[in-house]
Amino acid sequence: MKKYTFTEKKDTRSGFGVGMQVLGQTNPEVVALCADLVGSLKLDAFIKENPERFIQCGISEANMIGMAAGLTIGGKIPFATTFANFGSGRVYDQVRQSVAYSNKNVKIAVSHAGLTLGEDGATHQILEDLAMMRALPGMTVINPCDFNQTKAATIAAAEYEGPVYLRFGRPVVPVFTDADQKFEIGKAWMVNEGTDVSIFATGHLVWEAIQAGEILEAEGINAEIINIHTIKPLDEKAILKSVKKTGCLVSAEEHQVAGGLGSAIAELLVQGTPYPQEFIAVKDSFGESGTPAQLMEKYGLTAKDIVAAAKKAISRKN
Repeated sequence: MKKYTFTEKKDTRSGFGVGMQVLGQTNPEVVALCADLVGSLKLDAFIKENPERFIQCGISEANMIGMAAGLTIGGKIPFATTFANFGSGRVYDQVRQSVAYSNKNVKIAVSHAGLTLGEDGATHQILEDLAMMRALPGMTVINPCDFNQTKAATIAAAEYEGPVYLRFGRPVVPVFTDADQKFEIGKAWMVNEGTDVSIFATGHLVWEAIQAGEILEAEGINAEIINIHTIKPLDEKAILKSVKKTGCLVSAEEHQVAGGLGSAIAELLVQGTPYPQEFIAVKDSFGESGTPAQLMEKYGLTAKDIVAAAKKAISRKN
């Protein structure tokens, strides 16, 4: 098992903020829009350095999406920013009609996604957004795993032509990927090569998968761990290559079991040769208030849950 260590923890939304600051300095076409959540989206540095390239839309998310779509007509690259719940569920009609249908170059960058929003509770813990955005034709869906990868993904999103949904979170998590990495949209990242079971993880669950891999190694199980940071387009080649080698798999995500990463992988595999698959995800439930750690434990999204799922997948293979 390849060893991953970290010296600090940071929130992925701060990685977005630094990425936006870099874009402010390097790409004059990038514009930021926000729905009254500048501090939460970590846009302060971008705004300070580029006040003329920021639009405060207020608590008016639908209008923000329309404004962002309009800005693309003049060649701008707008990042429309808010909480994930508001940037997907609240404005789905506007995203579908004004952005996806006309293939506008809008980047929808959203924070506070998933259960790890914590104490804010079920009303704000969006767990359906990946499914919603993945269903839109032409929409690219990205869910990076740590501070460094979120920064790199933000920069890559600006370089990509077409609508992008970029998802990140509030809690501090280990920073374990390279600081100077090159983010490739649609290209999975091999975390650890293995032979007994494939673990495909996304977002905050990548670190949990790494921890699970270490536990499995101690028990004589060699897990292949792959970071699927791009839910759409899916790296089909990497997934098929891995499961053909290991013969079984686990998908792990901070999202509903329906429609997210696990569903995307299952849709791929069922067209060829299905393999035993176990799903680490929220099982048809809304969230609730609690600390991120408590919620990850209760809803079965921890390293020990991934370990149990991996063993079950292996048993079904055998």
